[in-house]
Amino acid sequence: MAMLLKKVLESMLSRSGSTSSPGRGSLDFPARPFSMGVFDQLPTDVFMQILRMLGPRDAAKARAVCWAWKTLASDNMLWIFFLQNGKEPWDSVVFAESHLRVGFRSMMYLDPLSELSFMNIYAQRENVPGTVIIDGGSGYCKYGWSKYSSPSGRCATFLEFGNIESPMYSRLRHFFSTIYSRMQVKPSSQPIIVSIPICHSDDTESARASRRQLREAIYTVLADLNAPAVCAIDQAVLALYASKRTSGIVVNIGFHVTSVVPILRGKVMRDVGVEIVGQGALKVTGFLRELMQERNMAFESLYTVRTLKEKLCYVAADYDAELRKDNAASFEVAGEGWFTLSKERFQATEILFQPNIGGVRAMGLHRAVALCIDHCAASEKVIDDSWYKTVVLTGGTACLPGLPERLENELHKIIEPSISDGIKVLPPPYGADSAWFGAKLISNVSTFQQAWCVNKKQFRQKSRRSASSSVIAW
Repeated sequence: MAMLLKKVLESMLSRSGSTSSPGRGSLDFPARPFSMGVFDQLPTDVFMQILRMLGPRDAAKARAVCWAWKTLASDNMLWIFFLQNGKEPWDSVVFAESHLRVGFRSMMYLDPLSELSFMNIYAQRENVPGTVIIDGGSGYCKYGWSKYSSPSGRCATFLEFGNIESPMYSRLRHFFSTIYSRMQVKPSSQPIIVSIPICHSDDTESARASRRQLREAIYTVLADLNAPAVCAIDQAVLALYASKRTSGIVVNIGFHVTSVVPILRGKVMRDVGVEIVGQGALKVTGFLRELMQERNMAFESLYTVRTLKEKLCYVAADYDAELRKDNAASFEVAGEGWFTLSKERFQATEILFQPNIGGVRAMGLHRAVALCIDHCAASEKVIDDSWYKTVVLTGGTACLPGLPERLENELHKIIEPSISDGIKVLPPPYGADSAWFGAKLISNVSTFQQAWCVNKKQFRQKSRRSASSSVIAW
């Protein structure tokens, strides 16, 4: 490092006709009101460029040379540069460290971004261990490492894993043991994040008890497997984080049902109202199968129909106008040959807005979202009315082209202008894997284990207190 600095200094001193005056600061970095010895002849911005070239490890070492170097090498702009050139996208780092570092219980007490030390954040993020991420899903589960760019495997969700008549503890233990085995990792070696699908969505005492029992069962199984730290969080919340927001309405088109979930500062507002629509991805796929059978199209399995749905189907902006158009398109399914769909491409997805055309007795998607927005607007708990005007779609079927635009248009039609003004519908930020990527954001935040996790000791202490309270109450 010293040789590099010396060479750069010699080069600068030998440069003839230099227009840079000694000691002058730059727009990006503060001027230095202190002496750096012979390096006073270097402009501040040039010295900072040298630190950038050295990299974060040597830049940190440079802080030990003297007080002047420590001040410059600790500058936020320098460490922002290192973070911008790291593995994680810069906008994800900014969102995570400015909104998620305090944990979901303290989101309303956020520190301003300008008060954060990005040097400390960089060091803490480097020391965050790799985390096992399991997105429980509703149709299938996605799992993988937080340091990877995407999930590494898929399997049945834990709600449907194994023998459904077995006790929940046994099913969960079999589920987690299977995933640990597939990932070839010891449970005791890494923290774990588990996303929990929306279930028992009511704000009743029995629903709260059911959610609590499921969460406690997850923590109990993972504690018994010796997981060092566990974070269990709602799937809808993770999908919202993936869109780099902490408040909004998440529309999760799941396998069997569609849930419309209002979330404020990372908390599911069940007292405001979670809307559940009794149809999901399976209904869309099943309706497409019926339409194909009406045309006497031969196919071997539902997988073929699902593939055609994903590759050819879309949501019509205007259903009646689309019926008058030529919309034929073809796709080749491996092992089965070419398939050509026409009106089926958008008729199958129209069931989301007009369930009756598929013989389904359910509320249209736009009406369920509008009902949730009305409940949010009527809630007196929050003065700011902008938190519910961002609608984030999630789930594989939510990736259908045209769905965000159609839903947004329908909402503006049926909601009064004073409420609908400013409503935006966003597509799934990471497709079907949005919740997994939301968990990835949390797992890489600098305060992950302290702010988000429950370790085994904390869980055991909480369990003992709960048991003591139960005995006293009895």
